[in-house]
Amino acid sequence: MSDGNEAPPTVLVVDDDPRLRKTLELNLRARGYTPYLSDSGEHALRLVAHHHPGLVLLDLGLPGMSGLDVLRGLRGWTQVPVVVLSGRDTEQMKVRALDLGADDYVVKPFGMDELFARVRAALRRTAPAAGQGAVVETGHFTVDLAAQQVTRGGEQVRLTPRQWHIVEVLVRNRGRLVTQRELLREVWGPEYERETNYLRVFMTKIRQRLEPDPPRPRYFLTDPGLGYRFQEEGRPPGDAGGAG
Repeated sequence: MSDGNEAPPTVLVVDDDPRLRKTLELNLRARGYTPYLSDSGEHALRLVAHHHPGLVLLDLGLPGMSGLDVLRGLRGWTQVPVVVLSGRDTEQMKVRALDLGADDYVVKPFGMDELFARVRAALRRTAPAAGQGAVVETGHFTVDLAAQQVTRGGEQVRLTPRQWHIVEVLVRNRGRLVTQRELLREVWGPEYERETNYLRVFMTKIRQRLEPDPPRPRYFLTDPGLGYRFQEEGRPPGDAGGAG
């Protein structure tokens, strides 16, 4: 995973199953990662604050503090990518975790090859973009593609890694329709091409953070049934459509 000059990526495993923790630890080491291990949410939050891992593998079914509470606590101050591990394969639970800021959701039992493909994808999405110096300014916020951040009034707007990736894809394709399938494939992967509910949840959050009037978006527009587009100049106030 490292080119010899960089420290190996660090991954925090948060799971109360000692056998799974050990299995993940061995697989992480074999693939060049540095693992940290935790069996509780409270301990996990302390480890993240102290070690600043590159990624968190988070079980939802923890004793005491739940995995969702851990996720909520992390998103209060850090954008570290989080891949949820859960035995609950329901749309409602997936949407709750994603809505709270999870970057991916893997259902137990899972194959190690699939899990580590998800880990690599999450790390790629949050890695600094090389050679990208474009800064896009609107009347209400500025998108810096190189710094991977959005600012408004000189202050950074907090976005989760997944929210940022959606913004990045749309801004890089500004003025062009990005279909739902394209956006899902780029941000979540090819197996999520039909999960349009993910997009609705995340676009609502993005608009709440960036649009001057979220119910009537001016910049992040919807082409109903087709996809989304970023309009740099902004739709004039009062124009119909655009949300959804």
